[in-house]
Order: sequence, then structure tokens, then C-alpha cells
Amino acid sequence: MELITIFLILAILASLYMAWTIGANDVANAMGTSVGSGAISLKKAVIIAGIFDFLGALLVGGNVSATIKGEIFDPSSFSNQNYIAIGMFAALLGTALFITLATYLNLPVSTSHGIVGGIVGFSITSAFQGHMSFSAINYQKIIEIVISWLVSPVAGGVFAFITFFIVRKYIFHSDNPKKAIKNIVPIFVAVVFFILALSVIYKGLKNIGLYELDIITALEIALIAGIISWLLSMVLVRMIKQRKGESENDLVDRIFGYLLILTACYIAFAHGANDVANAIGPLAAVFSISKQGFVDPSSSIPLWVLLLGGFAIIIGISTWGYKVIETVGSKITNITPSRGFAATFGAATSVLICSKLGLPVSTSHCAVGGVIGVGFIKGAGAIDFKVVRKIALSWIITIPAAALLTVIIYMLLCLLL
Repeated sequence: MELITIFLILAILASLYMAWTIGANDVANAMGTSVGSGAISLKKAVIIAGIFDFLGALLVGGNVSATIKGEIFDPSSFSNQNYIAIGMFAALLGTALFITLATYLNLPVSTSHGIVGGIVGFSITSAFQGHMSFSAINYQKIIEIVISWLVSPVAGGVFAFITFFIVRKYIFHSDNPKKAIKNIVPIFVAVVFFILALSVIYKGLKNIGLYELDIITALEIALIAGIISWLLSMVLVRMIKQRKGESENDLVDRIFGYLLILTACYIAFAHGANDVANAIGPLAAVFSISKQGFVDPSSSIPLWVLLLGGFAIIIGISTWGYKVIETVGSKITNITPSRGFAATFGAATSVLICSKLGLPVSTSHCAVGGVIGVGFIKGAGAIDFKVVRKIALSWIITIPAAALLTVIIYMLLCLLL
């Protein structure tokens, strides 16, 4: 059996392991606020997260996978393409080992940080070993990725803050909250369906072998989807009646509970779209080497690779996904359905926008940033900064830890060549 075939098999197994850890750790990004606010049970959260994570991975996951696969360094610069296969396998295994430890400690770390850190780690090591030149490393792309990491928690927090500010001002502080929510909630629903439809239709259909629509046509179809969802939600919201003894604010929060479930599906889809790349991007590179003898960054991601990553994420969610949910959903700040909606909506919007741009942002950062953003509405005293500092420290450790484990595995395996 050829060496590249052996590493393809190893990369498939490591990719499954990596995808499992992504599901186990990052399900909290999608469902933490829903469970923490009491809008949905843990069992239902796991089922919903599994379905929509899989759809996001299948329909939009190829955009970020291309970046992970071959845009961090120039694959053609390697003297021997087998070194790339070894490096990608090492990055998958090293990062997955670290995420497993973080999940055990209930910490929502960034799988995007880990895999990029691992790839950069073995790239620099390869340059030192003389297998490639330092100039082959795409420093501009690395800077873009790092900037997106810094922006993601801020963007998630800002979107969440603005969303909850609108909710509080125009619903809770209005003269008639019950009437206001029935007018405003359908608008939020329309925005969610518009963005989701646009994400799936524009370039997403190409991932499953269907015709790729141009941006104008995609916008028109997404707009129609938004309008239809707006009309349907207007009817459905008006069917929700105030219960006996229930205050208007309690009614508002109950309606937001339904909306929170919708936005949880939204961020689960966004999570699958962005984070499946962390597992299948390196595998796609090894697969390309095994078939063509080199990495072609422009080649499409095989459908079976997207399916593989999506299924493994589902297994991770269903077996160990509960571990981090408590941290995101209840330990940072008090979460109500309306606050949870704002946090989830802000995080998902940030992630999906960056996914369409091909940037591997951190879903964890966006989600935690969103929770902190809504917490600031009540003031800094509403946020448990001890938990925030613990999470931030785990974020800082992620890159060097994943890179170090990757380099160790890579250097040991290089002895085989």
C-alpha cells in the first residue's frame, strides 16, 4: 500500500474524530442560550442542532473549506506533496486532542483557531526543515483570518446588543408590548429566512451538484422567501393568546421562546457552514493529493467529504454535546428567551456573513460575544467576568496548544519519509 493511501485512511479517521469534537464542543454555540433560557429541552436542542448543523455543512461548508484546504500556504511550493498529507493529518489529530480536553473541562474553545494554528504550525516547521520556503506561507491570508477572529466576538456582541436594544425599546418599553411584538417579530423572522435562503441558494446549491444561481436571482428568491415567512409569521404570532394570569411581559418572553428556537436553528446552520471546514478542509487536501498528486485549492469539495463531516458532527452533538451548553447558556449572564434570541441572532448573522466571505471565524467567539452583548444592556454587573476570563484564557491557549501538538505529531511522522 502506498504511503499516501495510508495517510488518506488516517486523515479520514482523524477528520471524523475532529468533526466529532466540533459537534461535542460547539453545539453550545447554537443551543446554549435556548437551553439556558428554558425555551427548549436539552434533548430537543441536540436533535435540532444535529439536523441544521448537517444542512449547513452540506450546503455552505465548501466556502470555508477551500480556505483551510490550500490558501494558508502555497501547496505547490512543497518539494514532496506527502509532507502536506502528513501535516494535514497532524493538524487534525493535534487539534482534536486539544478540543477533547477543553470539552472535558466544559470550555467553549474555537475549533477554527485550533485547526488554523495547527496548519500554520506545521507550515513553519516545514519551512525550517527545508521542505518549503517561508515565502510560500500566505501571510496576508493569515492576517485576514486573525482579524476575523478579533472581529467575531465584537461583531457578535454588537449585533446582539443592537438587536436587544431594539427589542427592549420598541417592545418591552412600548405602550402596548403585546401589540408591538406581534408587529416586530415577523420582521425578525423575515430577516432570518432571507439570510438563510440567500446562504443556501447563492453558491450553496453548487456544493450538492445543482445549478449555481447568479447573485441577482439568488437575492430575488431570498427576498420572496423572506416575504412569505413574514406573512406566515404574522398569522402565527397573532394566534398566540395571552394566558390567564400572564403579564404582557411574560407573554412577550413566551413568544420570544418560539423565535429563539428558530434562531437556534439559524446559528446551528451557520455553525455547520463555518466549522465543518475545520474537519474536512485538511481531509480534502489529502484526498486531492491521493487522486491528483498535488493539492488544487480551486477544486470543489467532494460531496462525500461534506457528508462525512456533517454526520460526524451530529454524532459529537448527540454523544457529548451537553458538556459546554451550561457554560454558554447560564454561567456568563442571566438568559431569558428575549435575551437569548438577541444573542443567538447576533452570533449567527456574524458567522454566516463571514462564512460566505470564506473566513473561518470562531462560532464560539461570536456566540459568547453575543451573550456578553445582551448582558451589557443591564450593565457590566450582570456579567460574570470570572467565567468570561476563564473562557478568554482558553481562547488564548488554543492556538499555541494545537500548534504544539501538531508540530510534535508532524515531526515524528516525517521520520517515515
